[in-house]
Amino acid sequence: MKRSGHAVWRGGLKDGKGTVSSDSGILKDTPYNFRMRFEDEKGTNPEELIAAAHAACFSMALSGQLEQRGMKAESIETRATVTLEKGDAGFAVTSSHLDTTVKVPGGDKAKFEEATQAAKSGCPISKLLNAKITMDARLA
Repeated sequence: MKRSGHAVWRGGLKDGKGTVSSDSGILKDTPYNFRMRFEDEKGTNPEELIAAAHAACFSMALSGQLEQRGMKAESIETRATVTLEKGDAGFAVTSSHLDTTVKVPGGDKAKFEEATQAAKSGCPISKLLNAKITMDARLA
């Protein structure tokens, strides 16, 4: 399976602008620029898209891990927060923190902990990121 995204950038780093699109069409010529990425201008940026992908991937992986342990989630709500830092070699995504709340009727706490850890390390986006991944998980 292969999935694709497409970006076009025009101009310099600080005065230029770009668009990002996905093959599915969910993102279509969505604008981004320096101010959206490094300042407070409203709009998307690569790190926000990575965070959304990580939250979605983890939530699906956790659903599967819970089912393998005999539990079915009513809901899984996950927020991923990606950190972009400047180091000696330039900018890098250094971490992604997952904050998830899961409703599982009659959920077993020990099995829930096993499932969250397995999902955190097994999610394909977690495997993609060369960054520290932390997590807070609550069984509701």
